Amino acid sequence: MPLVKEVTTTLREWGSIWKQLYVVNTSTLFVCVQRLMWDLMEWRSQLLSGTLPSDEFKELKQKVTSKIDYGNKILELDLVVRDVNGNMLDPENASVISLFRAHQDATTKINERIKEEQTGHSVISARIQSSPTHSLYVFVRNFVCRIGEDSELFMSLYDPNKQTIISENYLIRWTSKGFPKDVDMLNNLKVVFTDLGNKDLNRDKIYLICQIVRVGRMELKETGTKKCTLGLRRPFGVAVMDISDIIKGKIECDEEKQYFIPFVPVVAENDFLHSLLNKVTASRGDSGGQGLWVTMKALVGDIVQIRKEYPHLVDRSTVVARKLGFPEIIMPGDIRNDIYLTLCTGDFDKYNKTTQKNMEVIMMVCDEEGKANSICLGAGDRPLNEYRSVIYYQVKQPRWMETFKVAIPLEEMHRSHLRFMFRHRSSQESKDKSEKNFAMAFVHLMKADGTVLQDGLHELVVFKGDSKRMEDVNSYLSQPSTRNQGDVPKGGTLSRSSVGVLSVSSRDSFTVSTLVCSTKLTQNVGLLGLLKWRTRPELLKENLEKLKIIDGEQVVKFLQDTLDALFTIMMEHSQTDDYDILVFDALIYIIGLIADRKFQHFNTVLEAYIKQHFSATLAYKKLMSVLKRYLDVSSRGEQCENYLRTLKALEYIFKFIVRSRMLYSQGESIDFKCCVCGCAVLDTLPTACVLLFDHPRVCVCACLSCLSMWMELDHPEHVLCPSECRDILLPMMLRELSETLKDMGQGPHDDRRNSVELLNNILEVLSRDNVGETFQHIQDIVASLLRTINRTVISMGREHALISRVVACMTATLSQMDDSHYSCYLETFSGTTDLVDFLMETFLLFKELIGKHVYPSDWMAMIMVQNRVFLRAINTYADTMNLKFLNNNDFEVQLWNNYFHLAVAFITQESLQLQHFSPTKRNKILAKYGDMRRLIGFAIRDMWYKLGGNKICFIPGMVGPILEMTLIPEEELRRATIPIFFDMMQCEHKLSAHFQKFENEIILKLDHEVEGGGGDERYMELLETILLECAVEHPLLRPEVEHFVDLVKGLLVRLLDYRTVMSDDSRNNRMSCTVNLLNFYKDINREGMYIRYLYKLRDLHMAVENYTEAAYTLLLHSRLLKWSEDQCSPQFEVRSCQTQRQQKESLYETIIGYFDKGKMWEEAITLCKELADQYEMEVFEYELLSQSLKQQARFYENIMTILRPKPDYFAVGYYGQGYPPFLRNKVFIHRGKEYERREDFQNQLMSQFPSAVRLNITTMPGDDVRLSPLQYIQCFTVQPVLEIPSRLKSKPVPDQIINFYKSNYVQRFHYSRPVRKGPVDPSNEFVSMWIERTTFTTVYKLPGILRWFETTISPLENAIETMQSTNDKILTLINQYQADDALPINPLSMLLNGIVDPAVMGGFAKYEKAFFTEEYNLQHPEDRDKLEGLKDLIAWQIPLLGGGISLHGKRVTDDLRPFHERMEECFTHMRKKVEKEYGVRELPDMDERKSSRPRSVLRSFRQSVISISSLQGSECGTPTKPYPDR
Repeated sequence: MPLVKEVTTTLREWGSIWKQLYVVNTSTLFVCVQRLMWDLMEWRSQLLSGTLPSDEFKELKQKVTSKIDYGNKILELDLVVRDVNGNMLDPENASVISLFRAHQDATTKINERIKEEQTGHSVISARIQSSPTHSLYVFVRNFVCRIGEDSELFMSLYDPNKQTIISENYLIRWTSKGFPKDVDMLNNLKVVFTDLGNKDLNRDKIYLICQIVRVGRMELKETGTKKCTLGLRRPFGVAVMDISDIIKGKIECDEEKQYFIPFVPVVAENDFLHSLLNKVTASRGDSGGQGLWVTMKALVGDIVQIRKEYPHLVDRSTVVARKLGFPEIIMPGDIRNDIYLTLCTGDFDKYNKTTQKNMEVIMMVCDEEGKANSICLGAGDRPLNEYRSVIYYQVKQPRWMETFKVAIPLEEMHRSHLRFMFRHRSSQESKDKSEKNFAMAFVHLMKADGTVLQDGLHELVVFKGDSKRMEDVNSYLSQPSTRNQGDVPKGGTLSRSSVGVLSVSSRDSFTVSTLVCSTKLTQNVGLLGLLKWRTRPELLKENLEKLKIIDGEQVVKFLQDTLDALFTIMMEHSQTDDYDILVFDALIYIIGLIADRKFQHFNTVLEAYIKQHFSATLAYKKLMSVLKRYLDVSSRGEQCENYLRTLKALEYIFKFIVRSRMLYSQGESIDFKCCVCGCAVLDTLPTACVLLFDHPRVCVCACLSCLSMWMELDHPEHVLCPSECRDILLPMMLRELSETLKDMGQGPHDDRRNSVELLNNILEVLSRDNVGETFQHIQDIVASLLRTINRTVISMGREHALISRVVACMTATLSQMDDSHYSCYLETFSGTTDLVDFLMETFLLFKELIGKHVYPSDWMAMIMVQNRVFLRAINTYADTMNLKFLNNNDFEVQLWNNYFHLAVAFITQESLQLQHFSPTKRNKILAKYGDMRRLIGFAIRDMWYKLGGNKICFIPGMVGPILEMTLIPEEELRRATIPIFFDMMQCEHKLSAHFQKFENEIILKLDHEVEGGGGDERYMELLETILLECAVEHPLLRPEVEHFVDLVKGLLVRLLDYRTVMSDDSRNNRMSCTVNLLNFYKDINREGMYIRYLYKLRDLHMAVENYTEAAYTLLLHSRLLKWSEDQCSPQFEVRSCQTQRQQKESLYETIIGYFDKGKMWEEAITLCKELADQYEMEVFEYELLSQSLKQQARFYENIMTILRPKPDYFAVGYYGQGYPPFLRNKVFIHRGKEYERREDFQNQLMSQFPSAVRLNITTMPGDDVRLSPLQYIQCFTVQPVLEIPSRLKSKPVPDQIINFYKSNYVQRFHYSRPVRKGPVDPSNEFVSMWIERTTFTTVYKLPGILRWFETTISPLENAIETMQSTNDKILTLINQYQADDALPINPLSMLLNGIVDPAVMGGFAKYEKAFFTEEYNLQHPEDRDKLEGLKDLIAWQIPLLGGGISLHGKRVTDDLRPFHERMEECFTHMRKKVEKEYGVRELPDMDERKSSRPRSVLRSFRQSVISISSLQGSECGTPTKPYPDR
């Protein structure tokens, strides 16, 4: 199943992203995706079960696809375009235009869904809002209420704000025993409230209400002593539930979920149900557990649609309750003739009674002869012949507000009326039988003019008289029925007057309200005259003209009858043209009415009428005749009143014409020319439209109308030769479009959009497989519009609302062109200049569209289709360039340059970089489109090698683009394109004897590209290998190529390190790599790049308020400037300074400010002095001199008065193979911040490397740590060594000045730790305490451009440390073996043999060869003391080895005895040699098992040389002062 496969693929893709969200701690999105995945997994199980009914499957499919689309959107994945059935749309089987429209529709839908999800709505809401008709399914499960009598439940929809019922009642008759009166309806009480429109959904609130009427005694508390009147309808209570969220789709309802609607009883027997309803909707009360249990579900569509889509819910037994009033769309065939009557209020005098009457109203439908079964109390109930109202106990002014339906056959309407009888009801049966009807009222349903009763309130005349007479229709039918009729006085002035046998009551009043829902009976006299034109044919012309002034709402209600009447008039007067124009104008008016925004949803009604109900077979002749007459008049330049309206309505006029002709033919072959009377209309239409170029909207409407007919005819079953139609229509359309597209920036937006849609529709039709031959038509479009479209896109801004449509139009045009179209079009250019202009325009346009897509980034399918179309066009135009513009005489440099830049932009665009995509997306693209990068890359390579001697024109301009292309991580592409670099070197070297321009450009662009994400170690390997292989055959060029490769390789290493750490949380790592890069650029004399990275380093310092380091960084830039009036180089320009003096002065001001913030006032004073010297001696700016001296004075004062805390210094070692190369097994000295404790500093370090292990030792760790794959951090505090400047020595200097030098300008650092030697004196521990001191020496003084420096030691120092470590190991093992006889001998054997056996080469012989030579002594005279220390360590190793071998001899087993003897022999030779060269050392007797070490062994001398760059001098440290300390 494709849907299950899609869900599975989606879950896999989301799953990997979900895990990443957890890692980066994006909790909100993580939870959201988790919820979506749970839903999809549950729904996937339901899909796999295969047990869902078709309607449930369809609904589930909708939910699944909606969730997938929503999830893809929030995860920023690609948009999935789908067809109407929800299946994924295959771009291979869809035209460009249909694919574009599918993307538009999908984007609109998903944006709506996102809004709903963000506001808590469900996906169903979007589906509901997209439909014009809605329904609500309700299933009454049970009614729980203690009544004790039969009851009637009236359920309906209610608007609490307007306090009106908006639907028919659904009536359930309930017995006193607690189940439906009709037992067959048990568990089948289902109703669908239908005909709801979007206006209903936009109501603030919608309630489902149930009014409960008790049927029985007057009062429930009546006892049985007297026989009571039964069958009385009495108010009992209401049940109310707010269903706004359900019906609007904000809550997704399961049809199995039951809702409880609480019951609220009337407080008193005379409470009006309507009043109680208003109270309950405003406030909730306690139901005591009584009420209704219902399930409900919002459904989309009308009753026909939902019966088809939800057959398990809505079947033929389901009751349908329609809306009170018409639905928003009245489809043809929907015939209704219902009158909804509401009993509103009454006012009745008690006359001779002592109390008010218990009023009952009895209503019936009567004709001249009697009653009819036409009254329906509610949906689901049988028709009745009379209606009895609810009785309110002793109320003078009852307010019933009871609504019911009167359904009378149409033929009976004119002779029917409604009669109301009023009767007092008694609670005792004996009295009640004697009661008669004491009054009556009636109302006519039809007026004398033939129109139906008007909607609204009607105050009826109340008649009194004999009850028998009141039932006689002849006694009252001739009398006025309402008080607004002139015969009856109003209000209290009405006196009791006799009207035959009945009298008019002045003391009683009665009001009803009516609502007519009839598609056959109108309340408009003019419309009635047209619909019944046969009764008064002499008024036909008048009625046709009056149609234009009739309210549009009345016309659309009777749309089918009105159109039937118009075409009937036309057909019955086929022999004359007396009414043709009038009928045509009326038809134009109706079409224009439907085009109005107010009635635009009736478009579907008109379409349905044409396809299903229109039957005038000869109407096409009349319509075409009048249309041609209008067009002829306009062609002659004469005024025509309805001409513009006619052109606007052409679409439907042609549809009527086509449908009429098809009905006439009844399946016969249609000759299009015959159909349109020799093409008279179409021949005239273009001429008429030409006259309307001042009315572009009308022209476009006309063209769209023609196209509509064209598309209607373009079905094989309708027409045999559609090309004839296109031959006539297309030239006119192309002329119109050519003018309209030239200026898309002017005119109404709708007009421009319609123009583009017209062309898109044309291209859409021509892309079909069943429309016959289209070659020439496509060629006409290309010749007329291709360049116009290109220039239109160029001129339109990328933010233009229509840009995506126009680009889709251009892409569709190119996609439908074959090689012949291209060839023919390119031959149409008159000369080479014009062709070059076209190609350059196209290349620039393509490059712009590729660089900035007009489509959203998630329109992957649309973007890839566009790329495929562009690639074909680029290759085709490239062939043209090879043929016409490659020779030296015709060579066009700019054209070829544009081509190369376009091709590189194409290959490097983000949408083709497969390495950035998920495996799912990557495989999908490769399967459908292949790797287009390889195709265009090979084409670039071939085009480059074809240039021959013209290659030099593109060096160095094309170096950057070619580099960008080679950095794409695709092996074959790299191997094919990297040789272009060597070709460029050859070209430049051949011309200039060097390739300096190429080299400079590579370095410049490589920095930019790698920082942007390009390049990797594999690229570095390929670049080196391929370039060196190419150089093998060119011995003269080879040395320079090798030098270039080394240069680029060194740069790549540093750039890759820099890029790696730029995304790192560790700002220190970023600073270190930045310094490495700026040093590299300094070494290779690339000052521009050097300065660029200086400022990057400055920005990193400023972000953490390292003001001192930022100042030293900028000081390096200032040293590149002179105090001169020379112009600055472009890379030096800062703050728009023009001369070096201006820029240096500006830099000094900034640096002084940084030093001031960092409390480095001594440095700031030095710069102030230099500035003051310039102001005083060079430029004579005494005002600036004054300011500078004041600044100096303030700094001096700060030195003496402001406390400056001393920062601590920390030695930090990063050990283990788990660190990056620039940290691995290296030690750094860090300058701490003010008041920063070691614990805080160490915790900060550990937070940068959470997996690192903290080392608690302060000595150099062994190889087990250094070679470990893990990470280890060592951190301890070191003390700076004060170096007093020479100018301050032997002088009484204040402490404030000396204290500064204790922690600044420091180069040496000490770390001291106590050690024990000799016997311990318990009374005085200091007798045996010695101090081991480690000294770290830095090349640069701190502070500098960094807060830390890397430490390295010389080879001699490394040898000393290694020897000391080895001696320590030997001594440690000896002590362990002396203390524990059970230890295995193997570790001691391996250690001793590795040192004494010359074959193992583990001893000190290699040190003797390296350091104990005359050459080394001459080169390093400063290392004399260190050499003596190394010799001392070697000498001390001999007694240690002797003790170890002696111990080994005592513990060795017999099978290892030969091995021991060999080791003793080797040691004898070694001892003899060492004692001769370095002297004899002796250890205490091993038997004493003393663990103390000799003094020389305990001595640890470690000097660390710290260096971070290859810059000479002190460039990267504290810059040297221009004024030395004296």
